[in-house]
Amino acid sequence: MKGVKKYERATFTDRIKWRLRILWASLIFMLAYMIFVGETGGGDSRIVTRLADFVGDIIFFGGLAYIIYRIRSNRRLLQNRRLLEEKLCLEQDERNQYLHDKSGGIVMDALMLVMLFVTMTTAAFNMAAFYASFAILTAAVLLKASVYLFYSHR
Repeated sequence: MKGVKKYERATFTDRIKWRLRILWASLIFMLAYMIFVGETGGGDSRIVTRLADFVGDIIFFGGLAYIIYRIRSNRRLLQNRRLLEEKLCLEQDERNQYLHDKSGGIVMDALMLVMLFVTMTTAAFNMAAFYASFAILTAAVLLKASVYLFYSHR
């Protein structure tokens, strides 16, 4: 709890710096994960279906691209005071916070992150588990998107 309160009291610049640290750690974790999956024989084309291979690649390489994009944009924010102030206003916008909370908030975000990891992992090793996790991930994304759209047009 202490760490959360310290983060909430931090300046917006400090929060961006923390986000950068987390993004760099995520990038390192993803690269280590890729090596681990390769070394343990995951993604064997004799076991993995085309859909599983495609979805696993989209999640992994899309995630890498997204993390790199976020690192670049956050570094740009730290270099440009005007962009930093615009981002702060955007994050403090009550309508955006309301829509995020109504569409599941941080709990749904955490669920989707876990499901992305599980789906990516099962895509390399177990097809039955992959199809189950892919169905749950798809349902979670559709649910969040539909609730977000519903409340954004109210």
